Amino acid sequence: MSVKLYDTFSRSIKELSKPNGRPFYYYCCGPTVYGPAHIGNFRTFLIQDVLSRALELAGYEVKHVRNITDVDDKTIARSQEKNQALADFTQEWIEKFHSDCQALNMKPPSHEPKALDHISEQIDLIEALIKKEHAYVGKDGSVYFRVQSCNEYGKLNRINQSELKTQASNSAGQANLADEYDRESISDFALWKARKPEDGSNYWNSPWGEGRPGWHLECSAMIHSSFHGETIDLHGGGIDLCFPHHENEIAQSECAYSTPLCTHWFHSAHLKVEGEKMSKSLGNLFTLKDIQEKGISPMALRYTLISSSYRQPLNFTFEGLVASQTALTKIERFIEALLQKINLDSGNFNKRYIKPNTLNHFGLLEKAWDALCNNLNTAACLGNIFGLIGSNPTSKLSDAEIEDLLKSIGSLLYALGIQVFNDQTKALSAPQSVIELAKQRWDAKQNKDYAKADALRVEIQAEGWDIKDTPTHFELFPL
Repeated sequence: MSVKLYDTFSRSIKELSKPNGRPFYYYCCGPTVYGPAHIGNFRTFLIQDVLSRALELAGYEVKHVRNITDVDDKTIARSQEKNQALADFTQEWIEKFHSDCQALNMKPPSHEPKALDHISEQIDLIEALIKKEHAYVGKDGSVYFRVQSCNEYGKLNRINQSELKTQASNSAGQANLADEYDRESISDFALWKARKPEDGSNYWNSPWGEGRPGWHLECSAMIHSSFHGETIDLHGGGIDLCFPHHENEIAQSECAYSTPLCTHWFHSAHLKVEGEKMSKSLGNLFTLKDIQEKGISPMALRYTLISSSYRQPLNFTFEGLVASQTALTKIERFIEALLQKINLDSGNFNKRYIKPNTLNHFGLLEKAWDALCNNLNTAACLGNIFGLIGSNPTSKLSDAEIEDLLKSIGSLLYALGIQVFNDQTKALSAPQSVIELAKQRWDAKQNKDYAKADALRVEIQAEGWDIKDTPTHFELFPL
């Protein structure tokens, strides 16, 4: 089975070809480790994880490389504030990131290079660019990429170089403060940043003097090292990285090595929180820890973040998290009914069925699998699963048909990274005191005592919960 995916470069959906004689080379820009990753970061990482799993299920041998950015302006500044060695400071956040990934059931990448471990390769890359006159050394010892020397600069983002004036903002419209050094041209970007007093001990020797690599350079060096200098098949990241980061990656890699960097580009859209753009000032940069403290399982968060088209912005809401928890419960109940019919216990389902079975067909869930293979349409995939659940076919199926269906749904859950029947999928539960208040409020509404109902809602909200009414019952969800 082939997988098709939207290609940012060609602006079209293209098949991801299986290479002959080597694995499928897949590179993703990973976290910058100066603090905890937030749910916007994890939407991108989870989508990348689902794609890697889907490729595996489709029969691709995937070499998935996701880097760690542990040296840049932010990591250095924060380590200096904490009075910690850079490597020690970033290691704490790397371990926290890995812990969050595990909780969200993300597969570890095949390889996870760190920028700090590839300083020499980055210096070699700069030397190659200087030799070919694509880079120059500034008065202070910083080194810059000469954008005008690259005739194809801007091809990913379709920027006309004659109109290129600045890299003051990225493709998400966010301020780009990474290259505030003197340059020949405002469009040139830093490959090497000369040592500054505020960098402390975070500098390395180079032919141009003491300093540190520029952020854009790091990925190019790690890609070249991780994939033996070969053109990679797929490069992924958030849409905010499309410009200038990925544009700069292409320019510096292709000018240095004279080979294409990548054949297919993959970008995921932004995350909004309750309709608002994520920002520190709004206080909505939620982490996994923040979500868990509200009584919500990591699996409900995973379900939420992968449940819509990766190419469209996702509006994250806490009410949506509750809906995701309910959806997971429905999946569990459906599987339990199937298992009971063939006298199997749910405790063995994950081990027995959630694995990358390369199936010739998915039977009743063929459309769900087709959706996943056609531009990673997770929404349609889940929609087809719930369409089947709603049709309640269990009583009509033979034991052999149920076994096939369990294999199909298990394989799809593997691709989606969804686990069932464990602590990660337990239903959301409010404290008993809040439940009692909610019951009193429901009774008050039934008796048309709306003033009392409103007062009880205020009490419920003061406890960190909100309430939603349906014609037959109420639902509680955390604020």
